[in-house]
Amino acid sequence: MSQPCTILECKRYSRALCHCCQKNLCLQHLNEHNDFLVSQLSPLTDGINVLSDRLNALNSQDIMNDCRGKLDKWRVDCHQKIDQYFEEKCQECDRLITDKLDSQRKSAINTQVKLTELAHEQEATQHDIDSLTSLIRQLTTDLNSIEKACFQIRTRPLTIDDSLIELNRFTEQVLDLSKFPPIHKTIQRLPNKCKIITTNHRYVMIQPTSSLCLIDREMTIAKQSLHFEDTIFDMCWSSILACFIIIAKNNIYTIDENTMNIRTLQLGEKRRWFSCTCSDDFLFLSTYDIQPSVVKFLMHPSVKCIDEWNVPNIWEKRDRIDDLVYSNEKKLALIISNVLEKTVRFELRSSDTFEHIWMLSLNVVCDESISIRCCTINYNEWLVADFKARCLIHITNDGRIKMKIPYHTTPYRVALFSSNFLVVADEYGTNFHKIL
Repeated sequence: MSQPCTILECKRYSRALCHCCQKNLCLQHLNEHNDFLVSQLSPLTDGINVLSDRLNALNSQDIMNDCRGKLDKWRVDCHQKIDQYFEEKCQECDRLITDKLDSQRKSAINTQVKLTELAHEQEATQHDIDSLTSLIRQLTTDLNSIEKACFQIRTRPLTIDDSLIELNRFTEQVLDLSKFPPIHKTIQRLPNKCKIITTNHRYVMIQPTSSLCLIDREMTIAKQSLHFEDTIFDMCWSSILACFIIIAKNNIYTIDENTMNIRTLQLGEKRRWFSCTCSDDFLFLSTYDIQPSVVKFLMHPSVKCIDEWNVPNIWEKRDRIDDLVYSNEKKLALIISNVLEKTVRFELRSSDTFEHIWMLSLNVVCDESISIRCCTINYNEWLVADFKARCLIHITNDGRIKMKIPYHTTPYRVALFSSNFLVVADEYGTNFHKIL
């Protein structure tokens, strides 16, 4: 039996079933439906033609040159480090040889003086003769060894870790945090120890005990430092120095990821620093003052202050820069809290000029004793750790709140590690969540 046409107010019987939309249509409406579908091909054709023209006009060599330029910069930096290490070892070798020759000359002079005294006094015992003979024989042996350049140098081939360079795909995957993953692993922390965390492409640095520890991708402690007693305010990774930077109460420190040696970083000025972040070439520090500011330092070839931006101090509003985070798009995120008004705002600025890009007021309660922290994630989006509300605030790259993610404990710090782990520091330890 014939079916009526699906189109409302059409009295005709259907003549065919449209397989693309599963509708029974009369001949007229079937033709109209077909014409409508065909008409949509034209804008699609125009769109693909525009994309094709863009692809043809795209200079792949420019993109390759940019990538090669970054790799070449890394190569030059590595060569400089090798040259510096080589020069240090040459100087060490020179010192060892000079010290040995000086010791030989001193022994020879002392022996000559002894022989002169004995010859002048015309008195010598058999013990004196044996002693001097043995000494001259030893000096002769040592000198023969030096003349033959008998100096042992043991070298090992330089091992290249393939993870030193990571080539990311052109498009980053937008993180779907609507179903927040459970804890994959927790590293416990002693009470009253630092909750601050930072990452590079290989490690997460935390302070679970009195020592600073590097956690690898297997979520195990790979390396740890000696005791570190200074109170830590913030930490970040500097790629140009190839070390972590620590902002502490009494000093600024660097910690080498290979040796875990801790050294003091001299900036040429003593101020109350509070938070830090690094780009490829620059270090950004915030000050803890009545009128806080962000100070920009060039890190190579020597540390040099090149710029400073002051937070506008309108009517003594008592602003405080809680956090600084650099993103790869030459942007600088600032978490600014106001201890009088108990408000918190998120500002995004240019890392080159400090020019304002956008600002977002966060419905977060400010705490005078605890700072609000954030991190950058994929697609230039952001996560803010709201410890008062026990949640993570997901912010889009254009300054909108995407969602608030409830957290089962109190989150104080959050960081993205190795593109597939979110690391959250709470009151008990450091939690690893596998997201990809």
